[in-house]
Amino acid sequence: MSLLFAPFKLREVTFRNRIVVSPMCQYSSVEGMATDWHLVHLGSRAVGGAGLVITEAAAVSPEGRISAADLGIWNEAQAERLRPITDFIKAQGAVAGIQLAHAGRKAATEAPWRGGQPLGPERGWLTLAPSAIAFAPGYECPREMTEADLDQVSVQFAEAAARACRAGFEVVEIHMAHGYLLHQFLSPLANHRRDGWGGDLEHRLRFPLRVARAVRAAFPSHLPVFVRISATDWVEGGWDLPQSIRLARALEAEGCDLIVASSGGAVPDARIPAGPGFQTPFASAMRQEAGIKTGALGLITDPAQAEQILATGLADMVVMARELLRDPYWPLRAARALGADVQWPVQYQRAKLG
Repeated sequence: MSLLFAPFKLREVTFRNRIVVSPMCQYSSVEGMATDWHLVHLGSRAVGGAGLVITEAAAVSPEGRISAADLGIWNEAQAERLRPITDFIKAQGAVAGIQLAHAGRKAATEAPWRGGQPLGPERGWLTLAPSAIAFAPGYECPREMTEADLDQVSVQFAEAAARACRAGFEVVEIHMAHGYLLHQFLSPLANHRRDGWGGDLEHRLRFPLRVARAVRAAFPSHLPVFVRISATDWVEGGWDLPQSIRLARALEAEGCDLIVASSGGAVPDARIPAGPGFQTPFASAMRQEAGIKTGALGLITDPAQAEQILATGLADMVVMARELLRDPYWPLRAARALGADVQWPVQYQRAKLG
């Protein structure tokens, strides 16, 4: 039996296989609301056979959006709009997940196909960050967060997790990666605070762990909480793998169930040596040294490659992005390549190959 297509259980949720649709921003929302695009985009991946389908980053507040076209879950109307999507995903046999996010100093930009540049003071909004340091030239300088801001953002994440449950999601993923707000607190490249929320590693961990604790308390205990982290900034003096292992141990102690190991994003000029499976060693190290389940991602495109990651104990799930944009039915093709007998949608049975 292929491990890629073996059922996998976390808490009381059983995934039909180990294939995860990674959060991928679609920049197609209106006032944070999901649209028909999201139903078709996410629904297609569920029809295509993935075990877990995670939405793009859903902002926990208006100022936490990367762009004005981002998905949101800061109010009940947004949660209600997501319910038909979770219903459809479940009807196809997949599990519905949502990524909870706050962009911090990387907020208030255009969609990528409009250039992706900062909106500027006339069309943008005031951004928040651990320190008043702009992400890159051309970005507005963010406001350093106060104690009241920290309180508010923690509550926003918790309330978003509760809404996600009411909307039918069975997994939430906390976004602590790619240079967004919680990663900004972790990385010494972005966090220059000298109070209890910055400085040494213990203090830089405090706010992300506070958010994780709040989300875990707000999300039902029988449902799993994932955390996506950047395992390294790829810059000397920045966040790195040994610190990530410390974070992973702390997240496991807070009741988080799985770490998705990504990398980069804290600064615009990092040199990232991307290649097939280049981030898999991060997932392996945290799995072995922190004793927590992990998901591997990063240029995973081939069924044999995905199977090898699981069969050799490098990770517990395989998280895929661009390859599933190119082919929503990759899981069905992978099952055939690996000799796994999987259930096709009844509407597509006539096309199933032996």
